[in-house]
Amino acid sequence: MATPTSVEAYLEALPDKRRTAVEELRQTIRAAAPEATETISYQMPTFKSHGQFLVSYAAFKNHYSLFPASKVVVDALGDELRPYLAGKGTIRFQADEPIPVALVTKVVKVRFAENAARDRR
Repeated sequence: MATPTSVEAYLEALPDKRRTAVEELRQTIRAAAPEATETISYQMPTFKSHGQFLVSYAAFKNHYSLFPASKVVVDALGDELRPYLAGKGTIRFQADEPIPVALVTKVVKVRFAENAARDRR
């Protein structure tokens, strides 16, 4: 995939089946953090809130990833999140399974609150 210059360019470069799942992920994030802004960072669609990184997401060959699973997110969601953790800050959803949108919503809301708390300091 060529380096995308916009979220729309990133989505357009995906195969139809992958695009549908990634658009669902995008809409879930937007709904959970409507005040967040969208951009491309590290060649991935990224949302920012309170002037800080909120989450990014990407499609891979066999999975979709959501970044980051911060310590605050892991502590808040514990066992519910654990099956999807892949490494220190990556949440991974298998491509052949539905994306757990309720969990994504929780992750984004925890991250949004985490950023808001940092912003207040």
